[in-house]
Parts: sequence; C-alpha cells; structure tokens
Amino acid sequence: MKLNFIYLKYLYLFVTVWLISCEDSNQDKVEEKAVLPKDTIEKEVFPALGHDAPYITDSTYFGRNNYIEYIAGNIPIILSAPHGGALTPDEIPDRTYGTTVTDANTYQLTKVIMDSMVIRYGGRPHVILCRLKRTKLDANRDSIEAAQNNRFALRAFNEFHFYIDQAKKKIERDFGSGLFFDMHGHGANPDGFYDLRTWLGYLIKGDELDLSDDELKNNVDPSMSSIRALIDSSEFEFVELLRGSSSFGTMLTDLGFSCVPSSDHLGPEGSRFFSGGYNTLVHGSKNGGMISAIQIEAPKPGIRENIATWSKFASAFTSTVSKFYKMHLRRDILAID
Repeated sequence: MKLNFIYLKYLYLFVTVWLISCEDSNQDKVEEKAVLPKDTIEKEVFPALGHDAPYITDSTYFGRNNYIEYIAGNIPIILSAPHGGALTPDEIPDRTYGTTVTDANTYQLTKVIMDSMVIRYGGRPHVILCRLKRTKLDANRDSIEAAQNNRFALRAFNEFHFYIDQAKKKIERDFGSGLFFDMHGHGANPDGFYDLRTWLGYLIKGDELDLSDDELKNNVDPSMSSIRALIDSSEFEFVELLRGSSSFGTMLTDLGFSCVPSSDHLGPEGSRFFSGGYNTLVHGSKNGGMISAIQIEAPKPGIRENIATWSKFASAFTSTVSKFYKMHLRRDILAID
C-alpha cells in the first residue's frame, strides 16, 4: 500500500508539471501570434527620385516596377505620352472617378516619332512614357485625381513628372529653350461625329480661338499661353504664331494633316476641343521657364491606326517641328551630349 501511494503521488506530480508545461507552451504560441499583426509588416520604402541619375543620352530608365519609362535625349525636344499605357497591376486599384479612356496607340506613335527625329536630327528627343493603363493612373491630372490615394500610383505619377523636369533642366542648361509635346488622342464626339483634324492645345480655349484676329488680340493675353517663352523669342505676333502661316498647325496642315488652330481652321467653330491639360500647364512656359508646350490631340483614323499611319504622321511631325523651331527660335535643332 505504501509503495502504491508513493507511486501515485509521483505520478500526480508528473502529470501536473506536464500539463503546466503544455499550458505555458500554448501560451507562448498565442503570444507569438499576438506580436505579428499585419500592420507591423514593414512598408516598401521608395528610393529618392533621381537615384538612377545621371541620365545618359540613348539610355532608358524605368521607375518602380517599370510603370514609367524615360529615354534620355540630347536635343531640345521633349515628347511625353501619359495615356497610352497598358499595365494593370493588382496593387493599384482602378480609379473611381475622372476619365479612364486610353488614348490608343499613343505610346507606339510617340516612339515612332522619336525614331524619326533620331534619323532626321542626328540626336534623340527626351521621351517620357506612362506604361500604366489610365484606369490605374492619369498622368495628365493633378496628383489627387491622378493617383486617388494609392501610394504606388502616386509614386509613378511623381516619377513621370520628375523625368520631365530633369529633361527640361538639361535642355535649358544646354540650349536655353526648347519645346515640349504632350501626345494624346481624341475620339468621336458624344453625337457620333468624328473630327479628323488634329487639335493643338496652347491653353487657349476653343471659344477664344473662334474669335476674329482683332478680337483675339484684344481679349486674350499671350502670356497666358503655354508657349509664352516662344512668343517672347519669336519675331512674329501672337496670333500669327498661333494660327497664321508660320504656326505649327499650318505647317502640319501643309504636309497633309489638317489642324486646329491653323490658317485653314482658325478655331473649332463651337465643336468639342481640348485646349491643353495639366501637363501643358505645368511643363509649358505660362508660369515661367523656357520650355514651351503644345498638347497634340490626334484622331485615330489616318494617324493612330497602325504602323503605316504612325510612320507617315511621324515624318510630317518631325519636319514640322524642325521648321517651326528654326523659324521662331532662329536656329537648327542640333544635338549636344
């Protein structure tokens, strides 16, 4: 009896210790889980903008996750395409307001124009492309509407405009002044009418362009245009530069691509017209600087359709830029490395 009692006593102690040990072990597991909530996972830290500099001519640079593409140039021309991207990453939700329609083939068209300029000028324009679909980012709006509180979209937005700013600084340093073209595409009007003319945006509204020359001179301040710096350097008056024989629109029209404004089409005549958006305002010379901006709104038929139309338009566009630049800045487009 005594031995059985002793045996039972020790068995009781053993089981008790084992149970306590198991409880401690389980408690450790619970506590371990408790210290790993989701919000303790470290957020991605973005490198400083410009961390990939210096930007060497003919080299291509990509922002985070290749959402933004920058091809560094060495001539005083900048091309950008904010609405031609196709990427739809899951980490960026679809935008819930604002325009989300893609400007079809503007990414490809811009690259073809770049190649045309390389052949024609012997130098490369600076090219900045948004590769995100417009449902994810609108790089031609202010940052709030563009990214809609998504940090990854906002990072891409900041990269897009940072690369443009770097190109502008290099051009102003090397050439003193230059031109910035923001490439877009327009579609059919709500009533189904398709305007096959290319619209040129100088921040001058359509109803202002519909004024007579005298009314335009008396009612529109040239300094409010995105080509203010170009107007200051040109020997031509504002209205002539805007839609006369020496205007970009008339020169491009003469090569087979009808434009508004131009000497043939002074204004949109009450039709739908885009006078220039965020990029034309921010990166043009209205608010200072020596880079003048023009928003290009090209129709799809005859221009944005396919490789053949891209090439034909690119050739005419390149020739027009050369002639327009020389006429108003009084020098040829030459490359500087």
